[in-house]
Amino acid sequence: MTAILLVAILIMIFVIIFQIAKASEYVSVLRGEEKVLKQNNRINAFLLITFLIFGLIGVWWCNDMFYGKTLFVQGSASAEGEKIDLMLYITIGVTGVVFVITQVLLFYFSFKYQAKDDRKAYYFAHSNKLEFIWTIFPAIFLTVLVVFGLKYWFKMTGEAPANAIEVEVTGHQFGWEFRYPGADGFFGKKNYKLTSGINPLGVDFTDSASFDDIHVSGTMHIPVGVPVKLIINSQDVIHDVGLPHFRMKMDAVPGIPTTLWFTPLYTTDSMKIKTGNPDFTYEISCDQMCGKGHFSMRGVIIVDKMDDYKKWLAQQKPEYYTVFPDKAPKTDSTAAVKSDTTKQIAALAH
Repeated sequence: MTAILLVAILIMIFVIIFQIAKASEYVSVLRGEEKVLKQNNRINAFLLITFLIFGLIGVWWCNDMFYGKTLFVQGSASAEGEKIDLMLYITIGVTGVVFVITQVLLFYFSFKYQAKDDRKAYYFAHSNKLEFIWTIFPAIFLTVLVVFGLKYWFKMTGEAPANAIEVEVTGHQFGWEFRYPGADGFFGKKNYKLTSGINPLGVDFTDSASFDDIHVSGTMHIPVGVPVKLIINSQDVIHDVGLPHFRMKMDAVPGIPTTLWFTPLYTTDSMKIKTGNPDFTYEISCDQMCGKGHFSMRGVIIVDKMDDYKKWLAQQKPEYYTVFPDKAPKTDSTAAVKSDTTKQIAALAH
């Protein structure tokens, strides 16, 4: 019944609009087409100016109302991201000025140069000068932006500094897994055929470098003030590591590892104070539509002071002992863990 009522309402609206149009047509015939056209020109010109004024007020009002809710207010949380912000501000500044000038002129000219009996439109078919100006100048500006963008891109995706902390990031529907190299500083090999419930990353434990690797889910810890290199993978479809607070993002492609590095500037605790938000957290999101659970694919990044980061890392149990609990040392002391790991490496070597 509701559907029939809606259809009836739509038909009535169409009939009313049609009758208004026909009535307007008859009025035009009676009053004279030329007179009506002139009147419509004046009305439209006035409406265009009104639209310009209220449009500019609306742009300012929206900016004033919503700017404080954007991440721009917080600033970039990484040294490399500050360059990205600078590029974006330059782009918005230049294009914003051009937008305002062109729109004001567009609507003002529509008002000023409306059709009149004593005015004849000036027409010219071609102007090399105008085409040169509106082609060359935007091209130069865009070329400069592209050059700077490529410079920063090659830097962030290139070789990380020698002191960089490495973290392997693996995306899957619909979550994030993180792996850290142990004391040896090397990641163990992986083999997708070894992926299982107890070994979700498919780590090859016949490789001695994997004995001290650490695996955590959902939450990534990184130190402040030190470059962090992310080695990014995907286990199923294309995902995207989105780091909005650090102004970084990189695709996670199945079978093709990608890399990205940045230097955190503020700890999580510092950002809580800076933003005035005691619940503030750095976020790792999936910025690529990856399935029906895409909206929930969110991880947390905790930026610690170096001492706190080392303390947290020392408290983590190597994944080797999770997969092979019978190999785990009987004591929780760090010395015993290192001793047992050394023995396992030596045993495999022989």
